[in-house]
Amino acid sequence: MPRYEFRCRTCDDTFEVSRPMAESSAPADCPAGHADTVKLLSAVAVGGTSSGAPAPASMGGGGGGCCGGGGCG
Repeated sequence: MPRYEFRCRTCDDTFEVSRPMAESSAPADCPAGHADTVKLLSAVAVGGTSSGAPAPASMGGGGGGCCGGGGCG
């Protein structure tokens, strides 16, 4: 189940709520009971490897672009 992060505007506490995606924009009371909360935007990492090592460099001759620097045209 996804976790959503909220911040209480009254006590400035940050907390997480687990709920279904269908309820992602529903308001949440802070653990101290305050109702004036705001949902925070969370940055998530997508993709990559679990080893933490950087991705290997392309052997296509450098440059990048859609064809590895080969001049798409």
